Amino acid sequence: MGLIHSVAIVGRPNVGKSRLFNRLAGRRISIVHDRPGVTRDVVVADSPEGYSLMDTGGIGMLPEMTPSEIQDATEYQADFAIRASDLLLFVVDGREGLIPLDETLSKKFRKMGKEPILVVNKLDEPEKIYSISEFDRLGFKRVIGVSAEHGNGFEDLLDGIRERIPFEDNILPSGDDAGRAKIAFIGRPNVGKSSLCNRLLAMDRLIVSDVPGTTRETVELDLDFKVEESGEPWKFRLFDTAGLKRHKRIDTSLDFFSSVRTKKAIESVDVVFLVLDAREGVTKQDKIMADHVLKEGRALSILVNKWDLALESFRKDPLPGYEDEKDFRKSYLKSIRKELFFLPDSPISFVSALTGYSIKDFLQVARDLDSRMDKALSTSALNKVIGEMWEHRPPAKIKGKRFKVYYAVQVESRPFRIKLFCNREEKLNDQYRRYLEKGIQQKFGLAGCPLKFSLAGKEIRYQEEKT
Repeated sequence: MGLIHSVAIVGRPNVGKSRLFNRLAGRRISIVHDRPGVTRDVVVADSPEGYSLMDTGGIGMLPEMTPSEIQDATEYQADFAIRASDLLLFVVDGREGLIPLDETLSKKFRKMGKEPILVVNKLDEPEKIYSISEFDRLGFKRVIGVSAEHGNGFEDLLDGIRERIPFEDNILPSGDDAGRAKIAFIGRPNVGKSSLCNRLLAMDRLIVSDVPGTTRETVELDLDFKVEESGEPWKFRLFDTAGLKRHKRIDTSLDFFSSVRTKKAIESVDVVFLVLDAREGVTKQDKIMADHVLKEGRALSILVNKWDLALESFRKDPLPGYEDEKDFRKSYLKSIRKELFFLPDSPISFVSALTGYSIKDFLQVARDLDSRMDKALSTSALNKVIGEMWEHRPPAKIKGKRFKVYYAVQVESRPFRIKLFCNREEKLNDQYRRYLEKGIQQKFGLAGCPLKFSLAGKEIRYQEEKT
């Protein structure tokens, strides 16, 4: 079996690295924006030819472009990608021409023992290909002119990559995706999503900062979590997402695209963890995000992060009315349940990314939820439960008629979808729908797993209404 080679795309800010990355990956992954410094973490994707692509943040950003602590972390991440790569694509701006920072970077790569392919980007007009010659001063053996925006020169670039990394050497492991539970961390900015991923990975793989909005891309990372020295590791794919802002506060195109990426991540995973800041509790935006996850049919769990800080504050200044820390936690849990009353009894975990408190516990929750989503509901048991619920609490009459289910059957999992053959679709109101959902979830042990009903009424018996 061949090796999985990696190709890192590097260069100074705003030379078109992310656009080049997307074109080589064959799909839109990295956010493309004219503002320098949009890419911060290393974004990874598999190319159609089998090697691993890494998009990196711009090296050498000016102080006015981004806070210094984020720039330092961005360059640390870029150095990680350079060291880990088998091949560098060093991207420069053909329209702007050769600048001193390009020369500085070329020296840096040589000191690291790398011989990149020099990619002169933004040659959108073929007649301007002559501008490549000024980059000969950098002394690289292979120089290729391209337009990442329009695709010009990409066959030459692919040939150059194939010369250095033969296609037949790149054999991705088969079926690796199938054995991994995909979990996404979502939440408002600065609640600790990246810190949780870093704690799980036991390394500073993602950029963590107190500056809100540090994560802009959705970053995918594989985790093999060893529970014991013997035995198979727990396999996950982690999706660290950008902090979602309220719609009214999405005031830039960059915020908009970050939001779109986060929503796409939710659609791609099996389990979603909504991360809360223990010091702030549940906000309106948290409720909106939780509702969106449920509408997408994804299993949902709540992570109350920074619990160590909440307990520290409680110890310094105990709140009146609480006997001890255990009583405080119990009351906090009750408050979350009240605020997020519409959840399908989702598991709630109190964790600390800083100390590692309860990290293993919530990974077990992820495994349980992922397994739960595949459960098959017995048709006879399902009909018995719905019948008993109807007898215990019949729905209110609407225009003299009650909603009545004649027959129910599970028609889909991930998400659970149950088809209800009933007297009149329009007579199932939201309140009774929630009653049925909660009863079925409790009876069949589906905590954290949303249900969807498809209704077939008498007059339109075979027309499904997905809700």
